[in-house]
Amino acid sequence: MAQWQELLRLDSALQGRVSQLYERKFPREIRHCLCVLIEGQDWDLAAVDENKASTCFHALLVYLEEQRKRSVQDNTILQGPDFPGMKDYLLKNFQDQPLNLAVILSECLKEEKNILASASETQGCGSPAIEHKWRELDNKVKELKRQTLEVKKEIKSLEVLNEKLDYIMKTWQSRVEQHIGLADSHAVVEEECLKRANFISQTKQMVLQQIMNILVLAVQAVESLTDVELPEWKRRQQMACIGSPVDTCLDRLQEWFTAVAEVLLRVGEELQKLQDQNKKYNSTDASNLPNPMEEIEQFARSLLTKLLANALVVEIQPFMSSLPQRPLILKTGVRFTVTLRFLANLPEFKCLLKVKPVFDKDVEEPMTVNGFRHFDFNRDDYKVLDVDTPGGGLVAEFGNLSLKERKARGKGTNESRLAVTEELHIIKFVTGLQHAGLKCNIEASSLPVVVISSTNQSSSAWASVMWFNMLSTSEPRNLLLFVDPPPLMWQQLGQALSWQFLSVGQRELDENQLSMLKDKIVDNPDDVVHWSNFSKNESAWIWIDGILNLIKRHLVDLWRDGFIMGFVSRKRTRVLLQEKQPGTFLLRFSESNKDGAITFSWVEHSNGETHVHAVEPYTKQELSAVSLPDIISRYSLRAQWNVTRNPLLYLYPDIPKDTAFGRYYNNSEMSAPKKVVDGYLDRRLASFSDSPTPPGSPPREMSMDMEINMEIHHMLMELSSDLFELPELPDIYTSHLECQ
Repeated sequence: MAQWQELLRLDSALQGRVSQLYERKFPREIRHCLCVLIEGQDWDLAAVDENKASTCFHALLVYLEEQRKRSVQDNTILQGPDFPGMKDYLLKNFQDQPLNLAVILSECLKEEKNILASASETQGCGSPAIEHKWRELDNKVKELKRQTLEVKKEIKSLEVLNEKLDYIMKTWQSRVEQHIGLADSHAVVEEECLKRANFISQTKQMVLQQIMNILVLAVQAVESLTDVELPEWKRRQQMACIGSPVDTCLDRLQEWFTAVAEVLLRVGEELQKLQDQNKKYNSTDASNLPNPMEEIEQFARSLLTKLLANALVVEIQPFMSSLPQRPLILKTGVRFTVTLRFLANLPEFKCLLKVKPVFDKDVEEPMTVNGFRHFDFNRDDYKVLDVDTPGGGLVAEFGNLSLKERKARGKGTNESRLAVTEELHIIKFVTGLQHAGLKCNIEASSLPVVVISSTNQSSSAWASVMWFNMLSTSEPRNLLLFVDPPPLMWQQLGQALSWQFLSVGQRELDENQLSMLKDKIVDNPDDVVHWSNFSKNESAWIWIDGILNLIKRHLVDLWRDGFIMGFVSRKRTRVLLQEKQPGTFLLRFSESNKDGAITFSWVEHSNGETHVHAVEPYTKQELSAVSLPDIISRYSLRAQWNVTRNPLLYLYPDIPKDTAFGRYYNNSEMSAPKKVVDGYLDRRLASFSDSPTPPGSPPREMSMDMEINMEIHHMLMELSSDLFELPELPDIYTSHLECQ
């Protein structure tokens, strides 16, 4: 099977990763239509061989032209793929640079394989133990269905036997009364009827034993579903909420719940048929059976009640559309969405369940003691579970929920010992089910949510969400966790942080990046991280979250493609660069800017000495005006007599700058011819720094005297620029050299 076809079979979350992979890089329509041809070319070789890249590029053009001609000849009524449009796109974007196309497709195909590998792992394909467990459960469900069908057949045959026996007895009695001569045969007939009655009685006992066997097997299935599979799914959902790339698809779980629920309903129906037969044919042997039908029926009902009481789940946890990647954070007065699913997807239950949300149900007392805030929904709302999904699931989506704070009544309300972002609340969804004599109350709870009143609190709130979900693995949830928050091991926290970068930038942290973060966050030999050290004031989390925001807004492509080393200390930077050829540079995040900033450091060799320099970090505001690849492309050092040069030549370890970043350059702007507009010559903004001559070898920390000297130096350079009538550049494009 083609790799692309395998990707199309993945769940929506993983397909979303595929869509993000191609976004703004290459049309998915072309990838889809040319999937076989694309996967048949050696793009890895083409990415480093211009001749091979040109060959592969022209192979795509030839194929598209052939398809265009064929579609014209076929003269089909329905519109097919736009082959001419695809060919025009390739010619426009890659005719002069087929190597860029090769690099893009090489990397995309590799990432596709990574996505498929992660899908196999999260779905249990990589775990023989999980696959074995699921096969066992599949076999139990199949066996339950088979045995239930057998019981149904036996009870139907019992109905036929009872009808025949009843007919014989009533007909023979009538004939005896009419023909006295038949009385002599009465004993023979009576003996035959007794044999038939005994056979029916034995068959009933056998059927009841079969039903008991079904229920024993059903006990195992129900326990597996409610005590093992469902909690494991909820744990996976917890991890998915904080960025883990696990599979949270409910299809398999719904299939099992539905099958077992249907078996138990059918068992109840068959038991009712047996009882009806006893009444209809005046059977007296039921009370003498070792397993009376009433007890069996009660047992079956209790199993079904347990299953259905656990069948309502929060499929999509509460989230605001403004923060889709950070669920469980709610802001007062702002709409949020939550989706529920009833896993026992049977026609009998359609439109039978009316679900109502209740905020902080059953948790008022502990919250009052700790001075928690109180909230209500802005309006009463309920939903009826209906079949409104492609798969036909019983689903309800609450899309217009919002919260308002309820002011505390009376005096003496305790002040909260916790920050607003440390208060945990839950939303419960309650309903009741009545069907065929069965009554049960059903509840489902969201994961704990944090309610904020200002968007400025969202970063701290997300720290609480991550911390809680890494620690809390069972129900009921401990809403007072942050009264005395347990610590996290670095391995746990490092994994959660890595997921944040995967969610935002489609790439996790590697071992070196995690090691640098560990050095910055962990301050004890036991690898323990305390909540107060991670989240409070000028914490490591505020710095990390600023970098996440920077990646999301401006650096997604570079981070995803692995061109940003990011988390590397100044000391480590010097070690990595000092042995490299001049002009080798790397990208790393600023360690001092809490809002997120990125810089590049490069190496130069002069007079037998090695010098590593770094430019003043670029912030979100600056990157909003010019992209980082364009900054790297245009960056220059200005030396004496305003001679400029770009010191950035090779991305670490030895990738030519244009090979790494060429595809990201704003080609339309850089290649556009200069033109006169209203009498002015068009120009481009460029980043530059003032180059030291020769570059110095600075100490680790710049002294106060050096800072003053640098300021004087910059003032002189500004004056000299006026003398030479150089245009003054906006501050956001002027970077000063910081020697590291």
